[in-house]
Amino acid sequence: MSADSSASTSVGTLYVEHSPWLLGWLRKRMGNHCDAADLVQDTFVKVLRARTAEEIRQPRHYLSKVAKGLMIDLFRRRSLEQAYLEALASLPPEHVPSCEAQAMMFETLVELDRMLTGLGAKVREVFVLAQLEGLAYARIAERLGISLRTVNNHMAKAMEHVCLMQWESHA
Repeated sequence: MSADSSASTSVGTLYVEHSPWLLGWLRKRMGNHCDAADLVQDTFVKVLRARTAEEIRQPRHYLSKVAKGLMIDLFRRRSLEQAYLEALASLPPEHVPSCEAQAMMFETLVELDRMLTGLGAKVREVFVLAQLEGLAYARIAERLGISLRTVNNHMAKAMEHVCLMQWESHA
């Protein structure tokens, strides 16, 4: 039996034994059967991709941890989408982008949010001021009341994080 089919069998067994429990666990937290069912499927897809099923010693703990992360991502995405739609609604009709452009901008926004989520607050603020507002490092240091060296260090951390996130998303 190949490693791929062995991993699939392990995930299949894990799914049969624990998906009803996970569905109930998620439904209780989300209050919505359809979203909970979607997240159950997403959880097992993530386990299948990670090829970790046979290594899992405490399935319910592991599955709930994966599902909780996916639930947080879902709520974050919905919150971001709501803010984006509100911003679009405030635009004059002649400035509203096409549906295609809106979709592309939203996906870019989601990707940017994903990349920035793992950064500390100060590092994220420095990165946003430099990359989105176009401020020079000296101006950022002055504005935030920190040294130029600290701005450089924060930007190095941010760039390393963003590059790592891009690399992981393409791996």
